[in-house]
Amino acid sequence: MNLHEYQGKEILSTFGVRIQRGIVAQNAQEAVAAAKQLTQETGTSWHVIKAQVHAGGRGKGGGVKLAKNLQEVETIAGQIIGMNLITPQTSAEGKKVHQVLIAEDVYYPGESETNEFYMSVLLNRGTGRNMIMYSTEGGMDIETVAEETPHLIFTEEIDPAVGLMPFQARRVAFNLGLSGLAFKEMTTFVINLYTAYVKSDSSLFEINPVLKTSDNKIMAVDAKVTIDDNALYRHKNYVDLRDIREESAIEVEAGELGLNYVDLDGNVGCMVNGAGLAMATMDLIKQAGGEPANFLDVGGTADAARVEAAFKIILKDPAVKAILINIFGGIVRCDRVAQGVIDAYKNMGNINVPIIVRLQGTNADIAKELIDNSGLDVMSATEFQEAADKVQQVLG
Repeated sequence: MNLHEYQGKEILSTFGVRIQRGIVAQNAQEAVAAAKQLTQETGTSWHVIKAQVHAGGRGKGGGVKLAKNLQEVETIAGQIIGMNLITPQTSAEGKKVHQVLIAEDVYYPGESETNEFYMSVLLNRGTGRNMIMYSTEGGMDIETVAEETPHLIFTEEIDPAVGLMPFQARRVAFNLGLSGLAFKEMTTFVINLYTAYVKSDSSLFEINPVLKTSDNKIMAVDAKVTIDDNALYRHKNYVDLRDIREESAIEVEAGELGLNYVDLDGNVGCMVNGAGLAMATMDLIKQAGGEPANFLDVGGTADAARVEAAFKIILKDPAVKAILINIFGGIVRCDRVAQGVIDAYKNMGNINVPIIVRLQGTNADIAKELIDNSGLDVMSATEFQEAADKVQQVLG
């Protein structure tokens, strides 16, 4: 589950991480009120207006701007709220901005220069350990830094059974070239950030930039946070942080129906039981010259109602030119799935795309006979390659 910047910062703050303070506004009038409140609480005279969408690179799309007075706060907030923000991490249509974060200006003058760093905490799946990735090149896309200056990216791996050791936090601060108060502040920042990552059951904490202020404080100016959905039962207070407006409407609907669905940019709809078979089916479609339009795992209870729901979800995508149903009948009987396909087809009326059904496993022979004798425009297949050939055939 992805969070907005302001939500991620709220979680960080509860674990003692210093953050750039801000207040969320839903319209221009609320933005002005938030700016006034923020000035009273922090003393800031300038304000940063930040679009709150689940995408990085907001500044490049005009979603992050500085306001030097209340009139500019109102004008800029009015321009950003309601816009379709297009960034390198959104589709060509962009994402509609429903709210903005009015944040304090933390780039104030002082005894030293400000510095921006990059830092993230995530799981290194290759080693099975948590990892802190950091760089002196904050504010830039980490992919660009990795490609052009890989020597400026550092990593610190943590054994989850032992946890982050103090010397590791100090090494992060040392590699970032800090000293004095800033060194101590960074050490504390790293320890608290890692604690937040572990105790919130997150799969990603990305702070870009981490700022060293002119008075040597270390704070999170941004926060990109992804919570592990499987751990939400342990964090009931996080469930309400979900913003379905930021998610694919089709994926949300599929989730409510108990279907594991991921929308993709392709032309062949997939309906499969089991994640591994679903991945193999997507490879099969690619080899046949098509592109998978989705990942859809109907699970082990592929009855008529579930199959019909899956059909409706797939057909919401206008790019779908064919549907491949690939079911392995281990727990579920193939003949029941076949009957489910037939019933769903009849209940939905005319389906204007070719359907290829491959059923293998328990009662597969009966299932093929049911499909072949149904009188419906459905093609059956027994082998993987046969299904691939039929996909290729219907795509022309």
